Amino acid sequence: MGLKNSALNVIKVWYSNLQTHKANDGPAKGTIAAALVVLEKLKSEYSLELEDHRAAGGAQLKGAGGAAVKKILLQFGETRAFAKEGGRTNRGGPTDIKKMLEALKGAKLEGCTPTERAEILVELQRFLVDRIIEFHNRERIKLVYDPSKTTWQTIQELLVSARDAGKEGPVAQYLVGAKLELRFPELNIGNESYSTADDQLGRPGDFWIGDTAFHVTVAPMSALFEKCAQNIRDGFRVFLLVPDRTLSGARQNAELVMPGRMVVESIESFVATNIEELSTFSRKEVVPGLRRLLESYNRRVSECETDKSMMVDLPKNI
Repeated sequence: MGLKNSALNVIKVWYSNLQTHKANDGPAKGTIAAALVVLEKLKSEYSLELEDHRAAGGAQLKGAGGAAVKKILLQFGETRAFAKEGGRTNRGGPTDIKKMLEALKGAKLEGCTPTERAEILVELQRFLVDRIIEFHNRERIKLVYDPSKTTWQTIQELLVSARDAGKEGPVAQYLVGAKLELRFPELNIGNESYSTADDQLGRPGDFWIGDTAFHVTVAPMSALFEKCAQNIRDGFRVFLLVPDRTLSGARQNAELVMPGRMVVESIESFVATNIEELSTFSRKEVVPGLRRLLESYNRRVSECETDKSMMVDLPKNI
């Protein structure tokens, strides 16, 4: 077995022996983040002694931090946030890293040239990055429900959580679809994969009800405003739904393109107001209303997407 395969086998065995944490159904994020940082350092300073990787004070690892982990992940094309502390706060991290370093001694990479060894270390990092990708692909969008907050605020916090996970666009679209489905149960509200372009389906917008085209976007660009203008010229009414943070600018652009002809509303208001109305503005009915919305949302995502990480992890108090 070649040195690369030998080293890969070592890292796989080490990974499989790590303690599973209930919070993420896998090894501690901090341990994986710290391992990436240590493997990065080994490319330039190949020492398999833990003390050479400890920071002053001995409790933490040198260079471990969110920025360092982010930089490494970007080298592999992974842009989603992972372990913001980069392993600094993981108490078991040094022990786990010591076991990794001891295991690597069996791979006997000392005899390689620095270039050959660096290439092998990249492959070890790639194995861990693939595990991180798997983690992201099964981790659902998190929502913490605080009943003292408004429904509008709850929807906004869901979108913020989705943005942090790099999934704000699809979450926004499926959220609006779920809202329309609840509001108009007698109608067939279209449900297509987020990546499916409107033009492929011959539809005027993301959703189409009566003579109205609904466009949902988290980044309103000039091409979309032109599409909305074409909808209007074709005889459709237009609803453009955007996150509240972009609402003011979107309304200004809409007025420049088609003055007084386009409804531009925030996704937060469009969805939250519907929940309040269906709950007859009763506080005790809002929670069941939110649950129905999120259950409809999850079902719609499950029907169209292979990436189930777009689904929302329902809070226990909903």
